[in-house]
Amino acid sequence: MSCHPPASKSLAKFTIPHLREAKRTARPIVAVTAYDYPSAQLADAAGMDLVLVGDSLAMAVLGHTSTLEVTMAEMLLFTRAVRRGLSRALLVADMPFGSYQTTPTRAVANAIRFVKQAGAEAVKLEGPRPEVVRHIVQAEVPVIGHLGLTPQAVHRMGGYKVQAKSNDAIARLAAQAHELADAGCSAIVLEGIPREAAAILTAELPMPTIGIGAGPECDGQILVWHDLLGLSPAAPPRFVRQYLHSADQIRAALADYAADVRSRAFPADAECYHMPRTPEPELAYA
Repeated sequence: MSCHPPASKSLAKFTIPHLREAKRTARPIVAVTAYDYPSAQLADAAGMDLVLVGDSLAMAVLGHTSTLEVTMAEMLLFTRAVRRGLSRALLVADMPFGSYQTTPTRAVANAIRFVKQAGAEAVKLEGPRPEVVRHIVQAEVPVIGHLGLTPQAVHRMGGYKVQAKSNDAIARLAAQAHELADAGCSAIVLEGIPREAAAILTAELPMPTIGIGAGPECDGQILVWHDLLGLSPAAPPRFVRQYLHSADQIRAALADYAADVRSRAFPADAECYHMPRTPEPELAYA
């Protein structure tokens, strides 16, 4: 058992201005995805700076094969649940595929929905879309960018492949990142790029970088909840460090429960309710 008290009791609310302050002071930003109320409570108590309701819930929670299937309605539902569990961490919601790719007007409207209807404090969107970012920021909704391996572009990329593996590709990525910074992004997620490329971008950019499969030189790190805690039976990606192997423990607990039910060892008498005892009748004469 940890001897450390819940971090959320002593740490101040983490906000958008704290992102740049963290970069200025070289304080690493700690982020994780979450998709429901109890997970959000645990992440908040553990002292996460940023909690992302990622469109990765399409695969991690809903059983899809990519992030492309998740809808605005589903993202709003899960963001509301996470909102109820947070008091300190910054809440960021992923804008799902199709919610910002058509027109800036539609992108702004959907970003506002995340703030007004679900309590998000920022939205995240993928790809080099400075014009869209600029419109959303002008509507007073903070934006987190996302470059490198962008899962919503899986078909264009031909799969989930490491990006920016040449000097020319790194230069293009850097140019895109600077455009997002100029458009008003508060931070940028760098996913699936060489450590050396992430180090260059982190040193150049005025906004913090948050890495996932991008090396330790980033200003912060984020992992998917189910990967970090070993909740999936599948082997995790190379960049994931599993801090717990929950799937094995949960499977064993469920097997123990099933065995106890089948052997009638559960429930025991102590786990049952009983009728109130009938009081003894009073005697007329002692």
